[in-house]
Amino acid sequence: MGAFREEQVLEIANGLEASGLRFLWVLRRPGPEQDVREVLPKGFVDRTAGVGRVMGWAPQTIILAHKAVGGFVSHCGWNSTLESLWFGVPMATWPMYAEQKLNAFLLVHELEIATEIKIDYRNGEIVTAEEVERGVRRLMERDCSREERLKKFSDCIKKALMDGGSSSASIAEFIEGCKSSGGM
Repeated sequence: MGAFREEQVLEIANGLEASGLRFLWVLRRPGPEQDVREVLPKGFVDRTAGVGRVMGWAPQTIILAHKAVGGFVSHCGWNSTLESLWFGVPMATWPMYAEQKLNAFLLVHELEIATEIKIDYRNGEIVTAEEVERGVRRLMERDCSREERLKKFSDCIKKALMDGGSSSASIAEFIEGCKSSGGM
């Protein structure tokens, strides 16, 4: 997720804690010297030690590939979206700007493979702890039809990237076109 103001960080923390669900929260800090505890509610790290972890950075693809991951709260940037789809990890959408809102809308309303925390997020608007809690709980609820659609989509993406798949063929065609026109 992008960087949040301190007020929003507090609401996210309170929502995660209230949910009682396990979590790994990557919280970007303004500077490398700042400890994430400085922006979290007092005692949050200790109270959630058995269910959650907050860190400044994490290897997203390695985490999404892990079998224990049951969901991913995403800003819906293209890379994050593709990584989540590749690994078949359900998403709760929380777009910030640009194409993220369109991606979130498509995932939630058109493809029906994601849930939303907030799609119409505006800079400066605070998403409440209750909205965060509700969105995370909805994400972690079993929804067999959503999971089935997500699995089919994930399989389709993997097939497209294999040798002979549509994406692989398009890239090969593009490279060949560049070579034949003298561009490479």
